[in-house]
Amino acid sequence: MTSIHVQTLLIVFFWNSDCQVIPRIEECGLSCSQGIHCKSKPSSGIFNSFCHDAPASLSSVVMKSMKISTVMKCAQGTPCSLHLSIKGTLSLDENIRGLEICSLSLDTQQSQCTNVRFARKKSKMLNGKKVHVQFNCFEVSVAQHIYVTMQTVPNYCEVKLSQEYYVEDCRNNDVGKYIPACLGGKLDYNVDWAKKVISVNVSNLLRDQDYYVRLCHKWFTCEDVGAFAVIKGKESLKSVSLKYSQLLPCLCIEGWLAIPDARRTQLCPFENDTKALWDNIVYNPITQTLAWEPTCPVFVTVNLCRLMKPNHHCEDIQNTSKSSPEKQVKYSRVDTHPRLCMKFTTKQDSWVKCPFAHGEFPAWKMRTAAVAEQIHVFFTSQTTAQFSVLVCNRTQLGSCEAVGMRHSVSAGDSVSITMSQEMCGSTICIQGWRTDVDYSVPLQICDTHCGFHRQTYSDGSPAKAMTHSGALGASKILAAEDSYDECTPDLRSVTTPLHVGVEGMNHHFHFHF
Repeated sequence: MTSIHVQTLLIVFFWNSDCQVIPRIEECGLSCSQGIHCKSKPSSGIFNSFCHDAPASLSSVVMKSMKISTVMKCAQGTPCSLHLSIKGTLSLDENIRGLEICSLSLDTQQSQCTNVRFARKKSKMLNGKKVHVQFNCFEVSVAQHIYVTMQTVPNYCEVKLSQEYYVEDCRNNDVGKYIPACLGGKLDYNVDWAKKVISVNVSNLLRDQDYYVRLCHKWFTCEDVGAFAVIKGKESLKSVSLKYSQLLPCLCIEGWLAIPDARRTQLCPFENDTKALWDNIVYNPITQTLAWEPTCPVFVTVNLCRLMKPNHHCEDIQNTSKSSPEKQVKYSRVDTHPRLCMKFTTKQDSWVKCPFAHGEFPAWKMRTAAVAEQIHVFFTSQTTAQFSVLVCNRTQLGSCEAVGMRHSVSAGDSVSITMSQEMCGSTICIQGWRTDVDYSVPLQICDTHCGFHRQTYSDGSPAKAMTHSGALGASKILAAEDSYDECTPDLRSVTTPLHVGVEGMNHHFHFHF
C-alpha cells in the first residue's frame, strides 16, 4: 500500500511540474516590506565569506525562512528568460546592516551574489520587526541545479539559510514554449539517393538566431558523422545539404540553436530499415574466423544455419545462437561451404546472409557409389580436411537420426558402408560433415536405392536419384544436396558481399564478390 501511495505522489509531482505556470515579470528587482527602505548591489561574496561570532544579544533564528521559485522575464521585443525568485524573512537587529544572497550553479560552479542593505536609522527604530525581502534578478538556465544561500551582513557564524533548487526543464509547458533553449526547431528532410545527400529544412526558429545541423550515429550519445552545417539567422532560406556514406538505422539528423545549453532536436528517419546492418560480415582465412559487427546498436540473435535447396529455408546449426545488443559476434574455425550461412533475427523479422556462396573459397563434395551390398562414400576437397559419415533416417527436413556406426575419412579417401535391404529406402540418407572445424554443414545424399544384384555407381543427386544409361547398364548417380557446382546459381537471392580481412600482415584485403 505504501509503494502505491509513493508512486501516486511521484506521478502527481511530475504532472504538476510539467503543467505548472511560470509567473511572468517585466523587470527584475528587489522589494522589501512596506515602510522598509532597502537597496541592492552586485557583490563578489568574497568579503563576506568569513564569519564572525554573533553577539550574545543576537538570536540564532534572526532569519526565519527562505523560499525559492522560478519566474519568467518577458520583455517586449526580446526572448523570454528564466530568473530565480528568492524570498526571505529577517528580524531587524541593530547588529545587522543587511543580507547577502548568493546562487551557485552546481553544474558550472559559477556564482552570482547581491548585497541587500537597509537604511540604518529606520532599522534601529524598527528593531525586532520582521522584514520580508524578495529578489528576482539572478538569471538561470533550463534544468539548472542551483545552491542558494542567504546570510547576514556582517556574516555571523551559524546565522545562515541555504537550499538546493532545480530549475524547470523543457518538459514544463511554459518553459518549453517560450524559452529559446527549448525551441529546437522543426526538421524536415529529403534524400537524394544518387548523390547520397540529405537536404534538411528547418522551421519554427527564433528570428536572427543561428542554427546548427549535423548528421550523427546514435549510440549512447549521437556521434558526429562529418562536419556540422550552420544556418545563419539572417538568411531567408533555412536549408542545408549534408552528405552521407551509408543510410543506417542509427543515422540521425540533429539540430540546435547556437546558444549555450540549447535543446537539441533529433530526427532518425531510417531506424526501421535494418537491412544494411547485416552486410558487415568479415572472414579471416588465416584463423578461419567468421565475424559480424553491428554498425549501429541493435538487439539481434545470430545463428549459423544450413541453407536447404528445395525451399531456401535455412536450418539452424545447433549451439551457434548468440545474442548481440552491441558487441561483435564471432565464430572460430568455420567451414567455408556455400550453404553455411548466417541468420539474423530481430523482433521485426529474420534475414539470411550466405557469405561463401559466390565460390571464392574452396568447397568440398561428397559422392557415393553402390556396389552389391555396400555403398562407397568419397570426399573431395581442394584443401586438407577430415570428415565423418554415417547412415541416417531423415524424419523431417533438416533432421536425420543416426542408423548404425559413424565412420571417419580424409579428403581424397573413401569409406565403405555395408547396407542391409531394410536400410535402403526413400528416407534413408548418407550424411557427411567436416570434423576438423568447429562449425560445418552436414551434407546428405538421400533416396538411396541399393543395388544388391548388380553393380551400381553413384556420384550424387540433390534429393532424388537420377537414372542414366551407361556401358555398365542402368546406373544411378547420386550427389550431395550441397554440391558446390549445383548450388551457386540458386544462392544469389540470399547472398551478400563478403569482406575478407587478412590480419597479421602488412596489407589488409577487402574483396567484394
